[in-house]
Amino acid sequence: MKQLSLTARLSLMFMLAVTGVLGAAGFFFYQLSQHHFDELDRHTLEDKLRAGRELLKGVDDLAQFDALRPQLQALLGGHSDLVVRIVDAKDRLLFAASGATSSAKTHAHGSSDGGVRRETRVWRRKAGVVEVAGKPLSIELALDITTHKVFLRTLAGWLWGALVLCALLSGVLGWLLARSGLKPLREVTLVAASVSAKSLTERIPTESTPAELQQLVVAFNAMLARLEDAFVRLSNFSADIAHELRTPLSNLMTHTEVVLTRARSREDYQENLYSNLEELRRMARMIDDMLFLAKADNGLIIPEEQSIELHALCQKLLDFYQLTADERGIRFLLSGDAQLRGDPAMLHRALSNLLSNAVRYTPDGGTIRLDITATGQNVALSIGNPGASIPEQHLPRLFDRFYRVDPARREGNPNNAGLGLAITRSIIEAHHGEIHCSSRDGWTSFDILFHPRG
Repeated sequence: MKQLSLTARLSLMFMLAVTGVLGAAGFFFYQLSQHHFDELDRHTLEDKLRAGRELLKGVDDLAQFDALRPQLQALLGGHSDLVVRIVDAKDRLLFAASGATSSAKTHAHGSSDGGVRRETRVWRRKAGVVEVAGKPLSIELALDITTHKVFLRTLAGWLWGALVLCALLSGVLGWLLARSGLKPLREVTLVAASVSAKSLTERIPTESTPAELQQLVVAFNAMLARLEDAFVRLSNFSADIAHELRTPLSNLMTHTEVVLTRARSREDYQENLYSNLEELRRMARMIDDMLFLAKADNGLIIPEEQSIELHALCQKLLDFYQLTADERGIRFLLSGDAQLRGDPAMLHRALSNLLSNAVRYTPDGGTIRLDITATGQNVALSIGNPGASIPEQHLPRLFDRFYRVDPARREGNPNNAGLGLAITRSIIEAHHGEIHCSSRDGWTSFDILFHPRG
């Protein structure tokens, strides 16, 4: 079943709301009008009954009743819609006005204060008893309320007609208002439909956007910005992959072509094959790194759960880099200790990438510091080294794949392909940690914080 559009839903709700309010107002107006006429008829009957009682109270003998007929006629017979009759205890008619004789029997079947229908006429009856010369006389009154009922039926018809007309008008007005109010949504739809790889720079203007849609538009623009950034990074990533793989492939092709230009000895072929093997290993390591990052992106890296002494792990890494550091007069300072549960091989790889960068960019004679701190359930590790500061604008992107502060640098070293820091961040995040870099005043520090696993 096809769902109603948002414009149709808002129009329908607006129409129902307006119709409900007008219907309630019409219902109360109808009830108020009916109550007004009922009260008017009741007061008329009660006034006539009370006046008749007052007039008959002064009669001491039924013989005097005939003398009161002109007064009764003037008092009770002056109302064009009123029928009156006075009877004794034996139902003998003593007085009648306005055709009471022909209609009295019909009146007798009604309730004491209700309406009685005779043919197409509607009557309201009222009766009372008065003592005259010790004998009870019954005063019966019937008021023709047909005119009031006809007015109420006409009023009800007009109210129903007005309600239907207002419902239709409110539906059309609601549709126009909803369509006008949802114009920013249509703009969002148009922009979303026009978005492609070549038009990610499109943004929805927020100046004319209603306050209710500000957050939606801001969020949509932010999503487009993230998509644009991701697309640019993906394009650069593809270009970098092509470049990084092209270099060893070109070396292999050139070297092989040179070897094949003439016949060579067995030793020459063996030496050239070993040289080609180094390039092939470089390509294999690069492909392994990219596969590792692809698994990390899809949450397929699951570290082992082992107890790790961070001090011992860092000391083992320092021993590995000690020979290279001694050649340049670089010193290591390791302080603190903490235990951590994780994968020793993966953490060894991550910290090795950081130490490799630290040794590479530390000037001769400098000191590299490793500080381990346990704060509550968190474990912090900081690796800092002196050297040229990294510009502030490059810090947020240091962990991007193939990203270099100087894009012109394309070293042939397989360990400097631009994937080391990206792999380090993936490993740290797989261990429920986070890593940040700060660089100022000639000191660069990579700070790692491991959180307890929930």
